[in-house]
Amino acid sequence: MKIAIIGAGMAGLSCAEALSDAGHAVQVLDKGRGPGGRMSTRRIETPQGQVSFDHGAQFFTVRDPEFAARAAAWQADGVAAPWPAAGPEALVGVPGMNAPIRAMAETLDVTWQARVEEVVRDGEAWRLSGEGFAPFSAESVVVATPSEQAAVLLATVAPDMAAQAGAIVSEPCWTMMAAFAGPLSLTADVVRQDGPLAWAARNSAKPGRTGPEAWVVQASPDWSRTHLEAGVDQVADALLAALAEANGQPLPEVLSLQAHRWRYARTTAQGGAPLWSGQMRIGACGDWLAGARVEAAWRSGHDLAAAIPAAS
Repeated sequence: MKIAIIGAGMAGLSCAEALSDAGHAVQVLDKGRGPGGRMSTRRIETPQGQVSFDHGAQFFTVRDPEFAARAAAWQADGVAAPWPAAGPEALVGVPGMNAPIRAMAETLDVTWQARVEEVVRDGEAWRLSGEGFAPFSAESVVVATPSEQAAVLLATVAPDMAAQAGAIVSEPCWTMMAAFAGPLSLTADVVRQDGPLAWAARNSAKPGRTGPEAWVVQASPDWSRTHLEAGVDQVADALLAALAEANGQPLPEVLSLQAHRWRYARTTAQGGAPLWSGQMRIGACGDWLAGARVEAAWRSGHDLAAAIPAAS
């Protein structure tokens, strides 16, 4: 079958890999400018050179045997490595968190900056249209976007699936990225707290990173929700102050300071199966069904692919 997958995050690409291996013709569409999604890496030029920030997912862990094999392959290819600072089982992408996503996308047919706005039934096929790509038809469709976006896309064509997506609430997260002219006095590379600063990490200490001292600070869901519509500069200053407080003394000179708002950062779902209608040939996968872990997203996409009949 020709199968269209909407969303090139971990779930969508996991599904695409497995379907391609099964002999299907797979076309992946993603509204982003490049690989990453919530495993994104942002690169910024500073007076001391380029610095990178993993401003979405900070690391991932491995429990499932099949995902363990996939993660081992990433490590063998040099696109993932252990990061003990976050825990004995923590892994990160190298040289950025998006490296595994990038490696997966390179083997598949992915169109970036393609925003799917409508999926409609066209006889025995599905027709997709939107911005950044020419409308086309596919025999099957997989929606691998956050729940809030999946609910909109599925509303008229698969209302039961849309209702399941609409029932899932994602927690927001404000993230601050700061580069400094010198090291902070904090000896730990990871700081976990209550309050505005829920997580802080010395991003420049992760494997394969170069450039000046760089920190990522992620606010708690409650703080992020309270300040959801605050200005970017206001949030960046507030989270920088929280980092200064954790540091215990004045921070070094700031070379770069930015903030990013994730409206749909972390799902509240727990271990649900992917969705598939064999009669309609449409399905959905993602961490919003399986749980808030990189591994869960991969498992969701992989399991959905297994539910779709193999190519004849």
